[in-house]
Amino acid sequence: MTERPQSGTAVAVVGAGVIGLAVAWRAAAAGHRVTVFDPGPGRGASWVAGGMLAPVTEAWPGEEAVLELGEESLRRWPGFAADLRAEGFDPGLSLAGTVVAGFDRADAEQLEILAGYLHGLGREARLVTGRELRRAEAGLAGAVRAGLLVPGDLAVDNRRLLDALLGAARARGAEFVAESAATVSAGAVSTASGTREFGAVVLCAGAWSARLVPELAGRVRPLKGEILRLRARRGCLPPPRRTVRASVEGRPVYLVPRDGGELVLGATQYEAGFDDTVTARGVRELLEAAERIFPSVAEYELTEVTAGLRAASADNLPYLGALPGGVLAAAGHHRHGLLLAPVTADAVLALLDGKPLPPGAAAAHPDRTHSEERV
Repeated sequence: MTERPQSGTAVAVVGAGVIGLAVAWRAAAAGHRVTVFDPGPGRGASWVAGGMLAPVTEAWPGEEAVLELGEESLRRWPGFAADLRAEGFDPGLSLAGTVVAGFDRADAEQLEILAGYLHGLGREARLVTGRELRRAEAGLAGAVRAGLLVPGDLAVDNRRLLDALLGAARARGAEFVAESAATVSAGAVSTASGTREFGAVVLCAGAWSARLVPELAGRVRPLKGEILRLRARRGCLPPPRRTVRASVEGRPVYLVPRDGGELVLGATQYEAGFDDTVTARGVRELLEAAERIFPSVAEYELTEVTAGLRAASADNLPYLGALPGGVLAAAGHHRHGLLLAPVTADAVLALLDGKPLPPGAAAAHPDRTHSEERV
């Protein structure tokens, strides 16, 4: 591939998780001179994520703006993945769809509420009995009471995606500085090595974003989540074909299949500050919930136990746009970072180039207050 000459704005991207890397790649491909600041690009919360691209199955009444932005980004995902493949990098996008399982009667009632809400919005989601769900996805427990079939929600291998974005950004000429930003402003980034000036600074530092700009103080906070990775052993039932989201006595869990018989389990969520250690309670809760939904998981090999820090906002919408000090924010994506990477990158590129924002992005502007005041 021939690297595109870069003659546009000198852009600093602070943070190299999935959001920062997507912004860096798209901006560099558009001709901007991009410098990325992060001591460990492609790691952090994005490395620990489950990989669900699921705006419909994560929807809930009162979060219509979140659903709108998520669906807009989901529509962009096939093209986003195709563009990465055209650059020589495969992000591992899965089109298999998602099923949602309700374990007991109360869980099934919550699915009925969700199905009614989605149908009212014209979204595709079919409510089925537990027996019908087991026919669609072999291996689910006989105790599962009900389910939703959601063909439109997708999944991606988060680690393949991060490697793809990192490779594509570098191939397009992005410079990577293996340092954390100490301070940022609209025109400069300071690290332990000194200060560099830029035409624009994009803040993509996840849970740490509020430590770098006062405008996000109290608006972006860390939210701890644990992830388990398992692998089917010989003689075990293979992982589900689709992503399985479930509620077990009110407790959420998800099972996301990977190539090679791997399975990712997640959904713990704690207010624990910047503590990213794994707890025995979190591991136990994930395994117990997963086994009640997909019993064969008890015989799988446990290959990895990790925790990460999501960047939560008060209303579950990210902050996309210029802060009062002039820094461009792309932070606070909560559990939707992988899903929202395409629309976020396109929104930042629109801001850099003075073009209209993608549909749904205006609701995520940092100066919003009405939705946050309700929380």
